Amino acid sequence: MGLFKKQLGLILPVLIGLQLHAQISSVVNPIADMLDSLSTQKMFETAFSKPVFPKNNKYKFAQDSVPRYDDYTYQARLAKLDAFSPFDLVYNEHVKGFIELYTVRKRESVSRMMGFAHLYYPMFEEIMDKYNIPLELKHLAVIESALIPYARSKAGAMGLWQFMYPTGKMYGLNVTSYVDERCNPYKATVAAAEYLKSLYAMFGDWQMVLAAYNAGPGTISKAIRRSGGKKTYWEIRPYLPLETQGYVPAFIAANYVMNYGPEHNLYPAMPRKTYFEVDTVVVKEQMTFEQISQALNISTEEILYFNPQYRKNLIPSGGNAMCLPKNKIAYFLNNEMAIYDALKAQRKEEQQFEVAEVKRIHTVKYGEKLSTIARKYGVSVEELRTWNSIGKKGAKPGKKLVVYVREQKAIPSKPVTVNTASNLASNGDTVNKQLAENNVALDPAYVYHKVQKGETLYSLALKYNVEAQSIINLNSLQDKNLSQGQLLKIKSKTE
Repeated sequence: MGLFKKQLGLILPVLIGLQLHAQISSVVNPIADMLDSLSTQKMFETAFSKPVFPKNNKYKFAQDSVPRYDDYTYQARLAKLDAFSPFDLVYNEHVKGFIELYTVRKRESVSRMMGFAHLYYPMFEEIMDKYNIPLELKHLAVIESALIPYARSKAGAMGLWQFMYPTGKMYGLNVTSYVDERCNPYKATVAAAEYLKSLYAMFGDWQMVLAAYNAGPGTISKAIRRSGGKKTYWEIRPYLPLETQGYVPAFIAANYVMNYGPEHNLYPAMPRKTYFEVDTVVVKEQMTFEQISQALNISTEEILYFNPQYRKNLIPSGGNAMCLPKNKIAYFLNNEMAIYDALKAQRKEEQQFEVAEVKRIHTVKYGEKLSTIARKYGVSVEELRTWNSIGKKGAKPGKKLVVYVREQKAIPSKPVTVNTASNLASNGDTVNKQLAENNVALDPAYVYHKVQKGETLYSLALKYNVEAQSIINLNSLQDKNLSQGQLLKIKSKTE
């Protein structure tokens, strides 16, 4: 019997350790995967700067230093946060596991996530203050989505706040073929605030609200019954699903890392535009991200970054909002009618083009999801699976995927040779008479355009389907403002 007790004494710590590992892993893995996906977001190349490491940092850390602390230090720091919080910010082994995930294992991704916070946290706080709910709930989006505005879970939850379709619909978030309002940062945050407030009305405890947000109120009510009527999270925790058992510790750790980043030598990769530097405007005509990119000289990745709710890289007609940096919104408003006119002209000319599928090869990067690849090429996840015979496990890093991209191809037309004054007159409005009078030989690879009243550099770029920079370079323009009657040489994209 003594030997049995001794063996049991050796086995029990192992079993407890395995159980603890299972509890942490059940929620760490999805959070880690979401953090990993931050490294594949192309928007960071254009929308974010690299983390700025302060040479005279408060703690005199070397740039590559990864500080670690003892349990007492973690406990004391959380106690300071807890003194001003309605949440029970305790420290234990579960919380410690998540702190190490954020401050040691996923440092680069956490730095990027901290950058997102500078764009979204002011808006979160504004809405949460309006609904009179704790501002600490802003950190809930850290564990839900790593602050990726178009994050998608394996179960199909979408956006910063990871709404499933039925719950999103219940709180006014519409989903169509073109727009998914679960990915609209402002509307989804309003819906999350309403949902969190309704959960508090049910349970009267914010820790329980967190658990209910993850598992659903029905699961929490069931755990209360199984616990014999207990009413606090830590009392009903043994009766909750493993993922939910780790959810509140993950939230506590998110509170910790977002408040104690410098102590761990962590600094944000700052967005080049923060919440206070962006604005919105209602778009009256349908516009693709590519058209907006050409008209406003902004990358499509940045447009997606500010407008994650649009599913096809297109803003449909019907009074939908576009969010961009304030200087881009100002330029759009100043040239709005010219841009719309250019779009109409482009649609008339589209009859000269046909849509063709072009085969592309994409090599899967580590942490890259099929949904991310599909969005990049404007195709569906189902199409990627069909073209490449991909099963439920997805595509492994390094795998080469076939993607059929839909592109406009010019319909071949009879070549026109234009190099004498006699046939310049029949060359239409794009050739200025002045060229004919001066007997200038024309290069058939180019078109020649006389600037009309109201035309802008970017409306011409839209009209001729070229980059605005191409017109600037070709004509050695020093000023982006065009003059009426100005002659421009333009190489049209017909390939």
